[in-house]
Amino acid sequence: MENDPGMKSKPREPSRPGLAVDLWEQPRARNVYMIIGWRQWADAGSVSSGLPEYLVKHTRARPIGTIYPDGFYLFQLPGTHDLLRPAVRFERGFPKSLETPRNDLYYTGNSQRGMVILRGDEPHLDVERYTASILHVARKLNVQRIVSLGGVYGELPYEHDRTIHGIVSRPELRNEMERLAVSLSEYHGGASIGSYLCQRAGEQDLEMIGFYAFVPAYDFSSVESVGGLIRVENDYTAWLGIMRRLNYMFSLKLDLTDLEKRSRQLNQAMDAKMVEIEQAAPQLGLREYLRRLAEEHEEVVFNPDDEFWEEKLRDLFDNLDDQQDARNL
Repeated sequence: MENDPGMKSKPREPSRPGLAVDLWEQPRARNVYMIIGWRQWADAGSVSSGLPEYLVKHTRARPIGTIYPDGFYLFQLPGTHDLLRPAVRFERGFPKSLETPRNDLYYTGNSQRGMVILRGDEPHLDVERYTASILHVARKLNVQRIVSLGGVYGELPYEHDRTIHGIVSRPELRNEMERLAVSLSEYHGGASIGSYLCQRAGEQDLEMIGFYAFVPAYDFSSVESVGGLIRVENDYTAWLGIMRRLNYMFSLKLDLTDLEKRSRQLNQAMDAKMVEIEQAAPQLGLREYLRRLAEEHEEVVFNPDDEFWEEKLRDLFDNLDDQQDARNL
């Protein structure tokens, strides 16, 4: 039986027993935000796994806790060989390393503004306890808003700004997403860990948004000389687009010069790759294909400077109206 949309449901209480969290530091700041990414299903362009790792290194964030892997991950499934198994490395018969799933929490910031970063692995099992553990951390650290990251491959021009779709845990966040040039998702299908967490966050009346960047991929598998699927593995242009929005939304003031440089280098590398493909398979009509993609693609550019000046102009006219009203009294 479906819920009556007119009825306000009781917020879902977090499940305390069995939480898998270890927080050895609880930093405090006036405004705390949380950025979450995973090695997961929706990780095109390494948007979900690579960008949080980049942020940890770029901001020199320090470890403050972890979510234990106990009970969340499969060791193996028959017929999958090493798809799920942890990676082990031996040297002369002695185990030197064992790479197991991790969900590590980091923190960077000051007394005014702080950012919690979770670099995680999408769970295989017990997703309720896993999401409850994340939301417990958010409450414990007084996080005002959670942002999850994801990437989806699509056929789109690589030289354009990436399209970003968004999901929200509370309806009132929709207008803000539109101001950030984020298209609200109409997706219907299997849930990613980010969309699952978004539902549970909303049930606890917590603010959460999810950014899903569309990353260029081209299927040339029918052309033997090309070698199959061409896709962007680390999409710095998508990372840059998301970071511009996070900078604006949270007033982070992070220096994006390095990402801007990496994005330009990515475009140059893709230009060179397209020339290589065109020379190897002139019958493909690559230039015409890319031209058609660019024409059909509706680019949505987020320019924070435009938003800033629009806001200032609105404030100016509001003040003029107030002054006029005062003179008329």
